[in-house]
Amino acid sequence: MGQAGRYEGELDARKRACPVRWRGKALSSTDDMLIPLSFKWDRTCSYCGKKDVPLQVEHIQPRARGGTDRISNLCLACEPCNMDKGTQDIAVFLKKKPEVLKCIQAQAKRPLKDAAAVNTTRWALFERLKATGLPVECGSGGLTKFNRTTRGLPKAHWCDAANVGKSTPDVLHIEGIVPLLIKAQGHGRRQCCLMDRFGFPRTKGKGAKVVKGFKTGDIVKATVVAGKKTGTYTGRVAVRTTGFFTVTTAVQTVQGISYCHCSTLHHADGYSYAKGERHSSHP
Repeated sequence: MGQAGRYEGELDARKRACPVRWRGKALSSTDDMLIPLSFKWDRTCSYCGKKDVPLQVEHIQPRARGGTDRISNLCLACEPCNMDKGTQDIAVFLKKKPEVLKCIQAQAKRPLKDAAAVNTTRWALFERLKATGLPVECGSGGLTKFNRTTRGLPKAHWCDAANVGKSTPDVLHIEGIVPLLIKAQGHGRRQCCLMDRFGFPRTKGKGAKVVKGFKTGDIVKATVVAGKKTGTYTGRVAVRTTGFFTVTTAVQTVQGISYCHCSTLHHADGYSYAKGERHSSHP
């Protein structure tokens, strides 16, 4: 099951064929453009330049003055700027900020080449999956939002994944579910050593990747029965050729743990794993 985006002409054609309604308005038009617009406008208010604030889809040429829903006429704006602009012509609204006006007009005309490439790849993948004969379903971001909202579910990636497509059940039981958070960490760098700003090596060459059967990034359990570091520590290990490792737990970092006290719980695979918050219907 996958979630698809819509761009330019495809958006205009499909919003008339199968509109999705939420709180009395169609979601298959501008709301579906939030993701591509976020990339195009760098998640920034086009008028005041604020970041890390709630943004709204804004029509550069107001619909009251003949503006369309095409992406070339859309930008992002914070609520105060959106309210201040209202139905004014952008040239009038930004008459005291000619540089901002020029930047917006130039950016609006730039095509979403990256987004178009991703969208083309997505549909090609969808068609290949359908050719396998497996039950494959595709839905829009607007439909996902509609499904999640009508079922009273919180905004979270794992909840969105359960609300993609028309086959979403009317009732989703998520009480007590704890999502598993998986984050890509990579496998380290291929450089033999790090360089300074002049291009000269500033660190030594890498040591052995595997020491005493352990590799940096492995999750281990270290049980120390004597000495200043007595205790049990569970976390990620950073190996040393000396055989004395560093173990990073959820609350502390302990250095100088001998490999003799360590046992492997999970081999490093390039990902980190953590538990999310348990969902509860009570605030």
